[in-house]
Amino acid sequence: MKLWKILFILCFTSLLFAENQKKIIYLTPDLSIPFWQIISKGVEDSSKKLNYDFTVYSATNSAKQELINTMKAIKSKPSAIVVSPTNSSNCVTVLNLINKAEIPVVIADIGTDSGEYLSYISSDNYHGAYKLGHSLTSFMKKMKIENSSVGIIAIPQKRSNGKLRTTGFMKALNEVGIKSADMRQQIDFSFDETYKYAKDLISLNPNMKVLWLQGSDKYKGALKAIEESKREIYLITFDAEPEFLELIPKNIIVAAGMQQPFLMGEKAVQILDSHLKGKKVDNHIELPILAVTKENIERKLPLIKRNVLGIINETK
Repeated sequence: MKLWKILFILCFTSLLFAENQKKIIYLTPDLSIPFWQIISKGVEDSSKKLNYDFTVYSATNSAKQELINTMKAIKSKPSAIVVSPTNSSNCVTVLNLINKAEIPVVIADIGTDSGEYLSYISSDNYHGAYKLGHSLTSFMKKMKIENSSVGIIAIPQKRSNGKLRTTGFMKALNEVGIKSADMRQQIDFSFDETYKYAKDLISLNPNMKVLWLQGSDKYKGALKAIEESKREIYLITFDAEPEFLELIPKNIIVAAGMQQPFLMGEKAVQILDSHLKGKKVDNHIELPILAVTKENIERKLPLIKRNVLGIINETK
């Protein structure tokens, strides 16, 4: 057979394979943040197990870059897309673009103001924050500091999950008469921002004895501000970092409301795979949040390692 015929056959076969290859794309807000890294890890692990190619695009917390990434994803003609939007309002545009391309899409966390999607996988932010608030009020009563106030460094409240966290948490505090000192909303999620907000809250609220960080990855900024204040101020968080396995038993972190990001990413792909195989799927799946304290961390450790931190290949 002539060389040009061989090359033509090889080229045609490669194009055909690329066209038919199953692939899932994950659109994430910012891969520099551990929570999104772990969701990505869950999406990737489940994709590989179900024989899908996997690609991730990070928006670096930019709504503009998110739209650019969405167009790139659509152009590559994936089997399906998993999206964790930068915010709930921008997600509407992202969904419209994906739906016009007739690509199945699952939302993993944050949520959308409107639009069509196959399924939305979220954490039970309201009840998770409510349970975390209960854990905190019990701790404050035990420490006899229930007459003090609680400062909040919040994720953006234009996000659906941010609103739910604040509402659930404040319900628990209001039930026992504990007051919120004040709130600051994160913008760039940096160490410096967290440190500055923590210092501001501490300086402006002399009766504040607890600081709630609605994320976890910049907890060191909050701890630095607390240490410099020379005051007795306790830190609680949402989500978790690997170091929390040591910090919570020492009460350096008093409590953490831990989402299960690895499980979230894993389930997103399983839902897409079921849909692509013609099976009916749930439109909304809400995963429980683990309220973790010094008293229960040992019992919850297997769940924390796998579903929260994405540690799946640890040798015993």
